[in-house]
Amino acid sequence: MARINLLPWREERRKARQKAFYGMLGLSVLAGVLLSILIYSLYGGWIAGQNARNEYLRGEIAKVDAQIKEIQELDKKKAKLLARKQVIEQLQANRSQMVHLFDSLVRTIPDGVALTSIKQEGDILTLNGRSQSNARVSTYMRNLESSGWMTNPDLNVIEAKEGNPALPYEFTLKVKLANPSAVKDKDGADRGAGQTPPAAPAPAAPAAAPAPATPATPVAGGNAS
Repeated sequence: MARINLLPWREERRKARQKAFYGMLGLSVLAGVLLSILIYSLYGGWIAGQNARNEYLRGEIAKVDAQIKEIQELDKKKAKLLARKQVIEQLQANRSQMVHLFDSLVRTIPDGVALTSIKQEGDILTLNGRSQSNARVSTYMRNLESSGWMTNPDLNVIEAKEGNPALPYEFTLKVKLANPSAVKDKDGADRGAGQTPPAAPAPAAPAAAPAPATPATPVAGGNAS
């Protein structure tokens, strides 16, 4: 005898399929959420690690910057010390120059010439004075050239001035100070820094000392007589 199923099996199968579909959908959503959380955590860990490395690098950079500033300050102090050392060495090397210079000024000045002022700028010495004549100034310049401590005399101004009949001419000349360590003998041999250069010829017996003249401002381009 044939068996006939009169139950609504199609409806039950449809419900079973819908149930399975919703189950798979729920699992997919859950898997997606878990995967998103995992990816978020992974990237969050990477970002946190990179931020930690960045902070470490910033701290190290700050330390290096502080060390660089300290090195710069030390370089400045070093430069100042070297400059002071150079000045001291220069003074030590030329400590006898001023003594020889003033000695040469006394030895080289001829009769009929009187200095009124001396000014030094670096290795250039400016001499202001009065003289009896142009020939006296020429003699003075030759004596300066042969002194060994002053070279290249350059006469800037010489002109007649009133007020001192004994020394009517006022002059201004510049000379270059020689390096004591570079002074040479007549035969070309180098002298030591501490040796005295050849003395200029001794001037004749001095005449009566003229009255000190009041320094006057030289006028460039004065007439020489």
